[in-house]
Order: sequence, then structure tokens, then C-alpha cells
Amino acid sequence: MARQLVGTPSTMVVTDGAAAFDTAAEIATIVQANTANLQFTKIFQKVVPAQQKIRFGSGSPNQQRNQGFLIFFALDVGTDFEEMTVRLVVANSLETRSRMVYEFQTQRTHTATPTTVITATPVDINAMLPLPAQRGLAGEDDLLQVWAKTTVAGTTVDNVTFQIPITIYQ
Repeated sequence: MARQLVGTPSTMVVTDGAAAFDTAAEIATIVQANTANLQFTKIFQKVVPAQQKIRFGSGSPNQQRNQGFLIFFALDVGTDFEEMTVRLVVANSLETRSRMVYEFQTQRTHTATPTTVITATPVDINAMLPLPAQRGLAGEDDLLQVWAKTTVAGTTVDNVTFQIPITIYQ
């Protein structure tokens, strides 16, 4: 009998990143350095651990409260947000093959209040952007990546925070 993988909903956050992508300050520096860049830039990467498979998103859209919801913002704390187009990408370990599995605008993934990280984090599920389980399963040593391109520049990016729903199979 074949072993059945069981999916567990989880959330990918900044500190889950590989070296050079695992702090808000590192990611904020990458975003700020590429504010005027008209191309997508890799701002985050996570290596899938041994004996796991991971996909972006969780749950199903046919049950609204059963799916994951995105939180994502880059801000100058106390001043304004940097709005971006963000792509969630699955790539092989050598990055010779990659597949964009989801694209979104950050305007729907934070509140309108950039005073602090707490006030910028949305809490009303009815206003949040859902991310049900997506195609594109990443296996051992594959890369979960976040690419972004600024659409509305903020003053200065000094904090990047995100919670991206994922499903872990093991």
C-alpha cells in the first residue's frame, strides 16, 4: 500500500528564510535597493527541508474560513507603505526551472495605517486576501521564493512583514 502524504496548514514568515533572506531588515534593504527597478527582484527564499513537500496556500476556496489568508507589507514605520506586485514562485535547487504559482498586489494585504507593524496587520478576515492551496508542489531542496516589483514607492522601507499560507506534506 502506498504511503499517503498528509497536508498540514502552516504559515511562512520572514524568519523562515534562507541566509540573506531571514530578517525583516535584510528584506527591507533588498526592497529599498530595488524601489526604482522596473523588474521583479527576489526578496525571499526558503529551502524545503528533507522529507517534506510544500505548496503555497492552504485550504479550499469552497469553504471561506478554511483557507489561508495573506498578510504582506513593506513600510516606513509611522509614515507610509511601499506598494508592490508580488509573485510566489517554486524553483528547483539550481534555479534552472521555476514556476510562478500566484501573483498579487500588496494593497489588499495590509491595513491603511502604517503607524506600527501591529496597526498595519489586518485582522478583519472579510477584508483579507485569501490564498487557497495552489498548484506547484515543492519537494526536498526545492526553493519557495518571493519576487516583488514596486508599483508605488514609499518614503523609505525599514520593515517588511509577511505571513504566507503554506501546506506542508510529510
